[in-house]
Amino acid sequence: MTRFLLLLLLYTTTTTCWAQTVTSTLRGKITDAETHQPLANASVQLLPSGTGTTSSPQGTFRFDNLPVGRYTVAVTYLGYQTLTIPEVLVESGKEQVLDIDLSPSSTQLQEATVRTTRPVAVNSIQPITIEQTLRYAATYLDPARVTTSFPGVAVSNDQANGLVVRGNSPNGMQWRLEGVEIVNPNHLTNAGTFSDRPTQTAGGVNILSTQLLGTSYFLSGAFPSEYGNALSGVLDMKLRTGNNEKREFTAQAGLIGFDVAAEGPFSKKSKASYLVNYRYSFTGLLGAMGVDFGGEDIRYQDLSFNITLPTRRTGEFTFFGVGGISSNLFKAKPDTTEWVVQKDGFDIDYTNKMGALGMTHTVTLGPNTGLRTVAVASALSSRRDGYVHSIYDPAERFHIEQDAVDKTRLSLSTALSHRLGEKNLLRSGLFLTYQDDRILSVGRVLAEGQLQGLVIQPYLSWRWNITPTLTSEAGLHYLSYTYNKTNSLEPRASLQWQATPRQVLSLSYGLHSQLQQPQVYLAIKNSNTQLIERPNRYLDLTKAHHLVAGYQYHLTNTSSLKVEAYWQELYDVPVVTLSPAVSYRVMPSFSTLNLVETYVDQELKNAGTGRNVGLEVSYQKFLTDSYYMLVSGSLYNSTYVGGDGIRRSTRYNGNHTFSFTGGKEFKTTRNGMWGINTRILWFGGFRDTPINVEASRSELATVYEVNNAFTVKLKDYFRPDLRIYWKKNKEKYNRTLALDIQNVSGTQNESFRYYDVWQRQVVQQYQLGLVPVLSYRWEF
Repeated sequence: MTRFLLLLLLYTTTTTCWAQTVTSTLRGKITDAETHQPLANASVQLLPSGTGTTSSPQGTFRFDNLPVGRYTVAVTYLGYQTLTIPEVLVESGKEQVLDIDLSPSSTQLQEATVRTTRPVAVNSIQPITIEQTLRYAATYLDPARVTTSFPGVAVSNDQANGLVVRGNSPNGMQWRLEGVEIVNPNHLTNAGTFSDRPTQTAGGVNILSTQLLGTSYFLSGAFPSEYGNALSGVLDMKLRTGNNEKREFTAQAGLIGFDVAAEGPFSKKSKASYLVNYRYSFTGLLGAMGVDFGGEDIRYQDLSFNITLPTRRTGEFTFFGVGGISSNLFKAKPDTTEWVVQKDGFDIDYTNKMGALGMTHTVTLGPNTGLRTVAVASALSSRRDGYVHSIYDPAERFHIEQDAVDKTRLSLSTALSHRLGEKNLLRSGLFLTYQDDRILSVGRVLAEGQLQGLVIQPYLSWRWNITPTLTSEAGLHYLSYTYNKTNSLEPRASLQWQATPRQVLSLSYGLHSQLQQPQVYLAIKNSNTQLIERPNRYLDLTKAHHLVAGYQYHLTNTSSLKVEAYWQELYDVPVVTLSPAVSYRVMPSFSTLNLVETYVDQELKNAGTGRNVGLEVSYQKFLTDSYYMLVSGSLYNSTYVGGDGIRRSTRYNGNHTFSFTGGKEFKTTRNGMWGINTRILWFGGFRDTPINVEASRSELATVYEVNNAFTVKLKDYFRPDLRIYWKKNKEKYNRTLALDIQNVSGTQNESFRYYDVWQRQVVQQYQLGLVPVLSYRWEF
């Protein structure tokens, strides 16, 4: 009997332990988005539970002993826009800390309206949360890869994160960190390119780890006045603040790499905090152990940190940094009988180094004024050397290609916000950037030289709440490049009308401009003389008018339909204006709108134009009731006019994009959860130029029929991705086991074609096939 009672007691105790609810903490701080002042007595509600609290005089709020799971956080404050933050995941072993900015508004929106973040633009903007990056299928923890779920965005090649936005080349994009433009923040910047050379804006893996990111913003057109030197898109990455009350750790292992992150307060008496992450590639570790990947050795590692130092009277300071190195070494096959394509006879050594250090200072200057200053130094150095082996003596090789890219950016940004009453807001600021670009390309086309100059970008904007339902914003942006004394004065304007409590109509316009790529400015002209001529150094900026009309309808508390129509008219585009009679190498169809990483040896003039016109539709339901969905699509036409006056399709005129992103979660007993997520991408095929086979055989290189540029349409791009994860919460930690499969169907998506010297025929190159990525994440 005694044994039976002991067994019953043991069973009851064990069952009770299993049934115990695991809890965690959700807390945060609420501030005015413009003046940065804390907002006291703001109402904070958790939905659907209805649990609520109010913010303290310091703007902070807190929910302790909260059962783990997903919540929607609703924040209201008299005279400010209601902010509803869906998809907030509370897990054990790690506090969920929210930094919430509220903007004043006289517009009275219906309580059901969902605003995921404070909007920084009226149209063409999407927030990217860390939770989306961790949940969406096959993102590789990269916010840039999340953007392909948005309308009008396609990937140029799925080996990298180069983005085609509304038909524009990836070179039209800009990367920002804490609101300031930086150099290309990616490992393996030559991944997925036509010539295997490094690009200016893309790479295989983002150097900045997801562990450090907060909510970032992706803008795709008609930018507000604080954005400049970009034509297609801006990805503005924001860093999150480390936990200032509790030390926490994250460890993650997967085929992408091994991550270790730590965060916490510097002391119990201080609100200063740190956040640091180190990552080493899994392929690099296997390579160091001697594992061979078909003659290719790919390695990368990076370190990132963010230190936050709040003060009582002088505002808040942050100090941050990111650095990474990567390499891709390809070795020729020693036996020439195994050579199938010409690359099999090459050694290619590629290395890349990138780093950025910066600080921010945010301070309140009064009840209606706020100031934010950012200083960032960033630099990168890429090297690529190509060696061809002799077919007669494979041990002998010849150095035939050399590429070097060095970039330095020293940037200072200051932004002042001042509120004039309840209806008017003035913003003014300045971006001052010292740029140093050095390039060297030795091979079939030569470019060499250095660019040094200041990019000066002041801006001003005025927001006016005309009525409770009508808001306007007008502004100016000025860009000046001292290297060649080019400049542009750019008006910006937007209008937003709250037609009904659930419906919003908007209209945005902007004139934008962008500097040319360094390889364009420093191109050495093809000529029969021995003189080195760089005729493109004084090219003007490429400019574009961008007009966007939008309509948004909030269907339910957690779902909305959005439609946008846009017209982008580009001009002052560098093209070749010389007659083909001057030289057989003159390319009358050339335009920098189609340029990616390659070089040009032609004299160019700002005489070309381009046009991108399209319609975008998206439906989004946030993760509530255990499922979410984002369906987006666009129809567009992207054309250009070269120096010969003929209108053609651009390289990236795929004519349509479609994306379905969705998933469902299944709760299990004992604080567990399964998740199944999918993403289906279907893009219209990009354009290619026919190859002149006979001329290619004669030249022993790919020779294109330039008069028929981009008349070949590749097959449509189709890629279904899958992510399956299992989450488990324990009292002191949580863990996630996940399997991502990119291109689960194994579809062969066309990339480009080239003339292969070894095979003496045209060869079709394909993008990535099925790629499985297994990962394990542990937070404690």
